[in-house]
Amino acid sequence: MKNRPRRLRKNAIIRNLVAETRLNKEMFIYPYFVVKGENVKHEIEAMPGVYHFSIDMLLKEVEEVLKLGLNKILLFGVGEDKSEDGHTSHDHNSIVAEAVRALKANFADQIYIITDICLCAYTTHGHCGVIEQDYVQNDVTLHILAKMALTHAEAGADMVAPSDMMDGRVSEIRDLLDENGYSNTGLMSYSIKYASSYYGPFREAANSSPQKGDRKSYQMDFRGVGDALREAKLDEEEGADILMVKPALAYLDIIRALKENTHLPVACYNVSGEYSMVKNAAKAGLINEEGLVMENMYAFARAGADIIITYHARDIVEKGWL
Repeated sequence: MKNRPRRLRKNAIIRNLVAETRLNKEMFIYPYFVVKGENVKHEIEAMPGVYHFSIDMLLKEVEEVLKLGLNKILLFGVGEDKSEDGHTSHDHNSIVAEAVRALKANFADQIYIITDICLCAYTTHGHCGVIEQDYVQNDVTLHILAKMALTHAEAGADMVAPSDMMDGRVSEIRDLLDENGYSNTGLMSYSIKYASSYYGPFREAANSSPQKGDRKSYQMDFRGVGDALREAKLDEEEGADILMVKPALAYLDIIRALKENTHLPVACYNVSGEYSMVKNAAKAGLINEEGLVMENMYAFARAGADIIITYHARDIVEKGWL
């Protein structure tokens, strides 16, 4: 028998040599939830191993992960005063803006800070935009999102990441940033964000559940592929630097399709539900946590993701899974 594919699977050395898909820690972005107060490090019940951090405790945490080589973070603000229009999202003293300033003051260019741009954690109704006539209004929301992005850029954010799924928000944000001298601030768009049941634990973490209805009128129908590629193309034309698919695990086909239809870097978000299912299954002794986490990570990369946003990042690096 001349052809024996098993020769290249004989041991770990040869398997590693010929591996088609490779991962490294430079691909990971680590999300954090920042809250007001002092000396706060509170584990989020729905997301084992993930915490709410006050700024002082976040600084200690980031100092530790920088030593591990994790130097890209995604910030979410929690606990601001809520209103119908979410105006506290662009307050210059918002918790995210304060956190960005503190991180940059302490770590400067050692860290790359990305901030989430969305109104869901800042509105009384929990939707990602302004509601008028019982409908999330697109164009009114754009102006608020752009102000939020500018506030974060002024605080020192390296990149902003709109996750709201309003039409035209990439263009609106890019224009306002450029007009105010922040043309070098990057923009990673949640270009393909599905209306998914995988977001449940995050909504507890960010206190951002809709009080009425759902988000299906602006987040994407999970039955579609063509619409996803159309959304991504529009964001690319409007000036996005990175395109993202969210969630990741159930949308590997979408990651692949996007990779084949853009020259921009492709990111995927390994979301809260995906994370918590693994953590809880491991806690129950049902699965091998390391094995399943790494199988998922390689699946994302194999599908075409250049960047992986994941709550598993610290475990992967600190525990030597990579």
